[in-house]
Formats: sequence, structure tokens, C-alpha cells
Amino acid sequence: MKRGSRQAAPNTDTTPFALLPVVVIAGRPNVGKSTLFNRLSGRRTAIVSDTPGVTRDRKDAEALLRGRRVRLIDTAGLEEAAPDTLYGRMRASSEYAVSEADLVLFCIDARSGITPADQHFATWLRRQGRPVLLVANKAEGKAGAAAAMESFSLGLGAPCAISAEHGEGLADLMAEIVERLPPPLAPVTREDLGLEDMFEPEEIGEDGEVVLPPRPPGPLRLAIVGRPNAGKSTLLNRLLGEERMITGPEPGLTRDAVSVQLEDRLGPIELVDTAGMRKKARVEEALERMSVSASLEALKMAEIVVLAIDATLGVHDQDLQIARLIEREGRGCVLALNKWDAVEDRIATRKAISDRIEFSLSQMRGIPVVSFSALTGAGVQKLLPAVRAAHEVWNKRIPTGALNRWFESALERHTPPLVEGRRLKLRYMTQAKARPPTFILFGTRAEMLPEDYQRYLVNGLRETFDMPGTPIRLLLRGTKNPYAEE
Repeated sequence: MKRGSRQAAPNTDTTPFALLPVVVIAGRPNVGKSTLFNRLSGRRTAIVSDTPGVTRDRKDAEALLRGRRVRLIDTAGLEEAAPDTLYGRMRASSEYAVSEADLVLFCIDARSGITPADQHFATWLRRQGRPVLLVANKAEGKAGAAAAMESFSLGLGAPCAISAEHGEGLADLMAEIVERLPPPLAPVTREDLGLEDMFEPEEIGEDGEVVLPPRPPGPLRLAIVGRPNAGKSTLLNRLLGEERMITGPEPGLTRDAVSVQLEDRLGPIELVDTAGMRKKARVEEALERMSVSASLEALKMAEIVVLAIDATLGVHDQDLQIARLIEREGRGCVLALNKWDAVEDRIATRKAISDRIEFSLSQMRGIPVVSFSALTGAGVQKLLPAVRAAHEVWNKRIPTGALNRWFESALERHTPPLVEGRRLKLRYMTQAKARPPTFILFGTRAEMLPEDYQRYLVNGLRETFDMPGTPIRLLLRGTKNPYAEE
């Protein structure tokens, strides 16, 4: 380490995400809330565009501000609208976030000056009884800093002049945020818990603090994808038991990939709701392209993907394209037939969907299918157990001995075909990894094995070792002939 350089102290804060202090970014549309959210969180997690009203759903992320971990929430723009309209539902979501905040960052556009909407919502914020820090965004340069002084008229104290786009003033803003937050939670001790006699001496640290057991593995990463208006956000709200996402009859309400945390009896789940994915040829606007890109990124980062389908419309070609993308990315999948309560002939619909999947998604044979109504909640309780089962299959490992005993019998039942007049000599097989299950087949000229025989082996693996629906990878490794001419 160079002389005079400092090494940052490691962050030892182990406070659960749900208990972190909540910092909410609020303000009218197009004042740069999402840009500020990305700056403070240190990553581009929210879609940013010059189009007003891009953000519709609350989006949260963990941020480290001057050594203090906080839960940062980006909200939709505050607008006056009737409660039953889209903008009214967006405002209700933002108001709920403000009601839970430990600190509200009220953003204004310094270049535009104070508008009647700013004055109206400043008055409303003062009535909420929450600490408010006034942030004058887009205040780059001397002119912007001077314009920021106009915001004193809002009665929210001295503004913090910043430029989220250019990164100006963010250090002072972070310091101001940390200063206004409530003090950190004190460490939990055995006296606080009233369980002095339940801990062994080695489980009690210095100063009587409880030594917590090692943290379990990370949460199961789950993404909900599908076409617009398939009920993805309604499903997420039903799983959470709260109106977390904006829902309604309008298609394409969700514009960004929104991550939330939930927990079932087997542990935590990181659940991501995504924007609807239409056919590529129909995606014209730049904003929709960004939404689809965020959905694809969420799919790639997931372990298991729930493909939501409107059961009243059946399986569309675009649903199959999304399923093939899931298989190509090697993710486990659960098919979710939503709006099942609106299906008249359920037996015929189920058969038609099963036949379509069996014919068009042979590479995902046995994919689990769950039917429910996210609107009424009927059958939704079956979804997470199906997800857990798919995750277990996706992580499955097969002992090499059992694998090769099956492989030998598979070769006896159906011998490898002739290639260029010569028979392939397949020797043995091993599992290289799970997530998804990936197998390597070794043999002389194994790389020339025809695709239909590869499908025969993959289907045999799926049926013999009970791996329905999950993608299975088969890699071919030929052995080199030492006598062959180079």
C-alpha cells in the first residue's frame, strides 16, 4: 500500500435489508429521481429516459452512504389525479412509500424553477410528519446553484443543490442524508432477548452480544416473465400480500424490472417482476426497448423463471419464443396459467395447452404447469412449491456410477448409428455440473454423434433420473487417435 493511502474499513453492518433505514426519493415527474436513485445506489438499476412518467412502480435497492447502509426507494412522480386512474394508482403507491420513510428526499428541477405542483406537494409533505430533505437537482454550474436558492420558498429548509446526471454535489448530499437518519440499531444481546439460559458460552460474544449462526445460502432468484397483460404484477402482489406493483386493465403497465424480497417456509426468495415482452418486430419505441432489455437481464440473472400465460388466450407463439429463450439460457421454468377462473372448458383448455407444449417444447419435456387466478388468489399457493421443486431438479447431481450403468443399458437398447460408414465408440459419461444439469460424453469421434441420438440420450436422462422440465446440456468430447496423421 502506498504511503499516505487509506484503506477503507470493512462494513460490518449485518442488519437485514428489511430493517434498514428507508430513504424515499419523491417529487413530480421528470425531475431526475431515477437518475439520483442510480447514482446513490451505485448501479444503473432504474430505467432513465427524458420521457416524463417512466417510473411507475416503487423500486428499492440497498445503498451504502458514507458507511451507512440504507434501503433506497425510487417512486413514481407525484401528480394530481383521480384515484381510479393510472396516475392516481401511481400516486397512491408513492404516498405509501412516503408513509414508511425514515427520510424523504423531495426532488425539484432547479432549472425549471418552483412550479405550482412543487408547492402543492411540499405542503402535502409537511403534513405527513416525516423528515424531509429538499434536493434541488439539475443545479450544475453557477446558474443552477443560484436557481436552487429559489426553493427556500417551499418552507422545507435549505436545499441541497446537486446534479445527479453529472455527479455534482452528491458527496454533500450523502453526508446530509446520513446526518438526518435515525441512529443505527443497537446490537442484540441475550438480555434483550430474555434467553440467557438458551445459549452455550461459546455462542455469547464479547460484551454479552449474541453470536448469530452463519447466514444461510443466498435467496432463490426467481423472475416472472411473459407477454403484456398476462397478470405478472397481479401475481407478485398476491404472493406478497400487498399492492406492491401498479396493476390495472391497461397492458404494459410495468416498465422496469422490479425486485422484491419474500420468504416461504424453505427460505428467502428474491422475486423480480418484469415488463411484458412483445414480438421484437412490434417493439418500436426506445423506452419499450429498454424495458424489454431489463426483462431479458432479469431472466438471465434468475435461477428459476415463472412464465406467466393468459389461460383464456392459450399458448401464443410469443410464449413459446420466451420459453425457448429460457431454455437457451439454461434456467429452470414453471409454466403459470393465470386467469384460470375465467376459463370455461378447463379440461379442453388444459389438453390443448399440454399438446401445444409437448409438440413445441420437446427440449423442456415435463415442464411443471400450475393453474391459478392471481386476481382471486385461488390456486396461487401451489406456485412456490412448484418453483422449489423445479429449483431442486435444476440443482440435481447424479453419481457417476449410476450414470454410467444407465449409459451402458441405453447403448444396449439403441446402439449408436454409423457415421461415414463407421460406428461411433461411446465410452463413458460424467456430470460436469448442475444449474442446469450438464453432462459430458466421451468416446471416439463422439463429436460426430447425430442430433437425434443426442435427443435419445437426453430424454433417457430426463426420464430415468426424474428431471422433468429442466434444460439438460450434453457436451461431446472425442478422443484423439495417436496414430492419425496431423
